Amino acid sequence: MEERKILIIEDEKKIADTIKMGLTENNYYVDVAYDGNVGIKLFAAHDFNLIILDINLPGINGYALCKMIRAKNAAIPVIMLTSMSALADKIEGYDAGADDYLVKPFEFRELLLKIRVLLKRSMDQYIPVGNILKAADLEMNLDSKQVKRNGHPITLTAKEFQLLEFMLRNKNRLVSRSDIAINVWDIDFDTNTNIIDVYISYLRNKIDKPFPGKLIQTHVGMGYILRESES
Repeated sequence: MEERKILIIEDEKKIADTIKMGLTENNYYVDVAYDGNVGIKLFAAHDFNLIILDINLPGINGYALCKMIRAKNAAIPVIMLTSMSALADKIEGYDAGADDYLVKPFEFRELLLKIRVLLKRSMDQYIPVGNILKAADLEMNLDSKQVKRNGHPITLTAKEFQLLEFMLRNKNRLVSRSDIAINVWDIDFDTNTNIIDVYISYLRNKIDKPFPGKLIQTHVGMGYILRESES
């Protein structure tokens, strides 16, 4: 499989063709679909390394399409490209399984940077640390994408999984909100958004609230720690 093959699913032909031209000039191999139905067919028929996905698509909207892609491939990076800039829209995109979110209008250089970061992460992020991450009775299997606590399975969205993975890799170490933003969202920290706090809350509701021991701790004004020992 080519390691630089990208599928663009975007109904605005001018935007899609411009992105394709720019990526081709940067030595990527690019296929384009102008509606959701064609997009999912192309995805099923070919091997891609990354998906660029609009939200407002004819046929199948981007949120539903992202969930379909995630059901077939939990690891492939997905960048949502949209004019919808509200925090609620971004959260819905991440909940659907997107790895990153870029609002139109955008600079092509920013899209190119996000693509490079996500492709690099997808190629090498799991190699150094093995297939299982653990803290106390919490266990994450990086191959099967399964998370369990005290033997009980926990269902996470793609972004929740990435956030928990980052915290497990840094267990017993304070991580700031900017650390999380850069490593999980691939963005410089934006003080005007509370999306990190929202996702920490999502994780707590799933991995801490149902269990007696609380693993995720807040250090006000500093960040968060996922501790090996329960508190």
